[in-house]
Amino acid sequence: MKFRIASALTAAMMTAGMAQAATELVVATVNNGHMIEMQKLTKHFESANPGITVKWVTLEEGVLRQRVTTDIATKGGQFDIMTIGMYETPIWGKQGWLQELKTDAAYDADDILPAMRNGLSVDGKMFAVPFYGESSMLMYRKDLTDKAGIKIPNNPTWDLVRETAAKIHDPANGVYGICLRGKPGWGDNAAFLTTVVNTYGGQWFDMKWKPQLESKPWKDAIGMYVNLLTKYGPPGSENNSFNEILALYNEGKCGMWIDATIAASFISDPRQSKVADKVAFAQAPTQVTPKGANWLWAWALAIPAGSKKVDAATKFVTWATSKEYIELVAKTNGWASVPTGTRKSTYANPNFVKAARFADAEKAAIDSANPADSTLPKSPYVGVQFAAIPEFQSIGTAVGQELTAALAGKKSVDAALKASQVIADRQMKKAGYYK
Repeated sequence: MKFRIASALTAAMMTAGMAQAATELVVATVNNGHMIEMQKLTKHFESANPGITVKWVTLEEGVLRQRVTTDIATKGGQFDIMTIGMYETPIWGKQGWLQELKTDAAYDADDILPAMRNGLSVDGKMFAVPFYGESSMLMYRKDLTDKAGIKIPNNPTWDLVRETAAKIHDPANGVYGICLRGKPGWGDNAAFLTTVVNTYGGQWFDMKWKPQLESKPWKDAIGMYVNLLTKYGPPGSENNSFNEILALYNEGKCGMWIDATIAASFISDPRQSKVADKVAFAQAPTQVTPKGANWLWAWALAIPAGSKKVDAATKFVTWATSKEYIELVAKTNGWASVPTGTRKSTYANPNFVKAARFADAEKAAIDSANPADSTLPKSPYVGVQFAAIPEFQSIGTAVGQELTAALAGKKSVDAALKASQVIADRQMKKAGYYK
């Protein structure tokens, strides 16, 4: 009897010990295609790392940004791993909110594209690693442009885009000349429209940090955008962001789309896209200047400072951003489906280059982006599609709402920009940039 009791106690203690040793990682991420695939492949990580399980919190882009920002600023501790980008990483890294990521030789951090590594580092220390990286480019239906007798050069202008949209717009047959982001948010419509303003010769702030939202470049750029989408875009464009437009494009409803280069792998995949064999690629349009036309971004994985699960979290983060993970995706779904924009070795791989028709255009866009020199007039901030200051998140979101109102016809462009100027000026004064 004593032996049975002792055995039962031993078994219970062992079970309790195993339960105690088990580590659950809670990962906050965005609901993009590559992230959804990472969730499916996580079983490979869990089987190779017994005792570690991964729980996913998958959110729409704007909601994700709000949740992770609130959590890390308040030290809420809801998430062990966060999906963040090039805006948050250097700011949060400087504030001591993120764990420095130290990798071993096998990880080969030197293989990460310099633009991505630099954008996720502070003083040479990496505070996030890129899961996928991107710039922006023009994706278009070559069958439609050929039919219209239009040749799209590698470096088109916005004037040519407008002319092309007018000629290929055919709503009676379910094809809209162009699809662009309209949904409000600093990382949604404001990100895209910042690149348009850049190439029209504008900037968010001058060298005295004064907002420039009522300047001629802003009025010209936003006026062109509203006119373009109102005439040649799909109904309800003010509600569309990346995922909504991706669905439209894959159904053959968009003649052109300027957005993240990562979209190319989805719209050229015949398993997802009805027009996969008809798409072609060019650099993002320019107008007055080529500066700031191609944005630079990475969806990256980071670990909050003070985490009690650093070792387990680091194992997952390095697995999900490794060469081996890219090869796993290639083996599972083909080389055209791998997360791109992160590693030199991906673009040097002949299997990827053969499978991904967009590879050259994507790499050229990433290489051309320069966050330190993205505006024609000199600017005090770093960033292509954002200004890397803490105040920009709230300013960009509020301005994005004003620009959506203009697109929806609820305000004139001038009224929306006037309200935007007031918002930005108030925030910058409050933050002490000037009196």
